[in-house]
Amino acid sequence: ASQIPSVAAAAPVSSRSVTAVYADENWSTTATGTTNDYFRVTNRTLTAGRIFLESEVRAGAAVCVIGETVRKNLFGAMDPLGSRIRLGKISVEVVGVLASKGQSGMGMDQDDLVIIPLRTLERRMTGNQDIGMIMVSAQEGASTTAVQHAIEALLRERRNITGSKEDNFAVMDMKEIADTLTSTTRILTALLGAVAAVS
Repeated sequence: ASQIPSVAAAAPVSSRSVTAVYADENWSTTATGTTNDYFRVTNRTLTAGRIFLESEVRAGAAVCVIGETVRKNLFGAMDPLGSRIRLGKISVEVVGVLASKGQSGMGMDQDDLVIIPLRTLERRMTGNQDIGMIMVSAQEGASTTAVQHAIEALLRERRNITGSKEDNFAVMDMKEIADTLTSTTRILTALLGAVAAVS
């Protein structure tokens, strides 16, 4: 974020599958360890509560923000704010609830997650500092292609990849993924149309 001027925000992300438990209810979901930049990068808003305090992010506090699917399955009509849920072996306080985003273009439920501070996940769940992904948003008006190339160059430098050596990382532009999905949908629609015509 500090070395590429056209980057608006960058959020480290580390995830693991967990069973979330509240009272007699339990739900298999994903615990996502990250920072407050995650909410900015993914354009997520809250319907209740708050995001993390900076002191909670730094200390790896036992707090969480839950998605709508998790809220519905664990709490039903109850207000979850202030309640504690168990994620595996740790207990965390619900401080916020995400606004629903529904399914992604790839059919994934974007509301089926529990967000916790990255340090909480590292210290109390995984026991390591491995980062699976870095999510980045470009500043308004910036070329995402230029940002992508700048990220690739920085990562090659950081990882000491020189000359013609292949990258040991992948940088994906969501616009490219969206375009691919749109193209695939068009092809499937055309194929279904052709099958219907034959029928």
